[in-house]
Amino acid sequence: MISSIKRLLIGRPLKSNEIGEQKLNKTKALAILSSDALSSVAYGPEQILIVLVTVGAAAIWYSIPIAVGVLILLSALILSYRQIIYAYPHGGGAYIVSKSNLGVNPGLIAGGSLLVDYILTVAVSVSAGTDAITSAFPTLHGFNVEIAIGFVILLTLLNLRGVTESASILAYPVYLFVLALFLLIGVGIYNVTIGGVPTEAHTPIGTPVAGISLFILLRAFASGSSALTGVEAISNAIPNFKNPAPKNAAKTLMFMGILLAILFSGIVFLAYSYGITPSGEVTVVSQIAEEIFGRNFMYFFIQGTTALILILAANTGYSAFPLLAVNLAKDKFIPRMFLIRGDRLGYSNGIIILGIASIILIVAFHAKTEHLIPLYAVGVFLPFTLSQSGMMVKWLREKPEGWIPKFIINTMGAVICLLVTLMFFLTKFSQVWSILIFLPIIVLLFHRIRKHYEAVGEQLRLTTCEPTLPIEGNVMILPVAGITHVVENSLNYAKSLSPDQIIAVYVSFDREDEKRFEEKWKKWQPDIRLVTLHSPYRSIINPLSKFVNTVEHKAREGNYQVTVVIPQFIPKKGWQNILHNQSSLLIRAFLLYRRDVVVTTVPYHLKK
Repeated sequence: MISSIKRLLIGRPLKSNEIGEQKLNKTKALAILSSDALSSVAYGPEQILIVLVTVGAAAIWYSIPIAVGVLILLSALILSYRQIIYAYPHGGGAYIVSKSNLGVNPGLIAGGSLLVDYILTVAVSVSAGTDAITSAFPTLHGFNVEIAIGFVILLTLLNLRGVTESASILAYPVYLFVLALFLLIGVGIYNVTIGGVPTEAHTPIGTPVAGISLFILLRAFASGSSALTGVEAISNAIPNFKNPAPKNAAKTLMFMGILLAILFSGIVFLAYSYGITPSGEVTVVSQIAEEIFGRNFMYFFIQGTTALILILAANTGYSAFPLLAVNLAKDKFIPRMFLIRGDRLGYSNGIIILGIASIILIVAFHAKTEHLIPLYAVGVFLPFTLSQSGMMVKWLREKPEGWIPKFIINTMGAVICLLVTLMFFLTKFSQVWSILIFLPIIVLLFHRIRKHYEAVGEQLRLTTCEPTLPIEGNVMILPVAGITHVVENSLNYAKSLSPDQIIAVYVSFDREDEKRFEEKWKKWQPDIRLVTLHSPYRSIINPLSKFVNTVEHKAREGNYQVTVVIPQFIPKKGWQNILHNQSSLLIRAFLLYRRDVVVTTVPYHLKK
């Protein structure tokens, strides 16, 4: 039944040689890997206006030069990540670039930041989309957490079905959102051009504004730069592209950059032209749509696609997180389970872990993760800064033909990204200080995992590990609780191995019961030695453990192996296991970590 449900939810298993069919073309890749970046158009321009409006509505004209600054940073990032794609065609993005050029710890800082950031991407995006839905239907407002969790589970299942299938489904809402915003921007600019918007709606560009300062402008620029989150996802996910993967990834990245630049600058221009000021109840995009179209079909079409893109922005995390985890796992900094492909050839463990971690965040913050957005942005711009700096070092070290323009691009990007990161720390320290604590902890954890894997490898390697002593014989200890078919089955198994000695052990809580059992055993198995252990405190583990210690100590002197054979019956129904076998589970769990004792379970299957 479980297998049937699994097949229904994620589809039939795919053969390993079908992996080529799970690669993305440029159209699907643009949708599935750009949803986070494109969705930021819905809140990036608004973040600029929120800062400027603290000075006054007249300061909104500064959004135009600030937007130009954001576009310059976007251009530097796109050109830089295009270079990263060709320089590191197997993916990994900021982690691989930083580790290769700046060292292991900078690489781990970049990788750790991005892993956390992708979890935040899912939690923040789904929560924002849920807010958009419950705002339209206020009666659902009390179920924000449940709705958000439902969306995370749905996205997790879609991604478990495979990259191609999830992309085929999720591409439509992304392109509908792009179409909706193109219509909004096109009609809005047309109205401005023909004079349909009164000039007094906005302050002319260049008008002096009292109270404006460089600090406020930098703060607005840093806030607007949150629209660039998700730009790095394509460079992490190169292995998901059809061949030639680097070329297709580079083209997709360029097209995403062009789309993001048009949509971002269009929304900023319309917000300025129509004199839109941010409101706590209505988003800037909603105000622009209402000004241009009124509350008709087009307005609700724009709002609906915006809500969808905010939810689907989470899918960028599902695409990039597993592949980044693969690169970290290959270097032994996180568990190797992240290297395993699932039934549908996706990295299922990474997808499932991402979903679970996101749900924990949503529950912990009651699906209201707005105050995590600055932390989310810092988690992106820190790797941006490191990857740009890493590329600078690469060009300086290798100095290939035409390296100077590339070096200038990366230098410009590194400086601007560092400036944005510092501005977030200066202006929103109360919301981002935790990164100074959890990042060192994550890096330390990475090193501990790597150290563990290296220690295990060293101990298992035949050329370096200690020689194992020869085994001269075997002593088998069989804990018994009665005279049953289960015990008989285990005894027959032990006899078949031709051990030197079999010892049945019975732990009794009552002296009379002990004598009765000894008499029954002598009649049933007179050739098998029985040892009875009285337990005045009604414990099975303690007397059994002491007996095993005694036998093991004597066996070690003659190079004998001690094996504890645990009889266990298996009920016909899986759920019935909770009614049985608690003692055998405890014994096995206790003895499993004993250095010189082998523990084996002999199952006896019940028929009804």
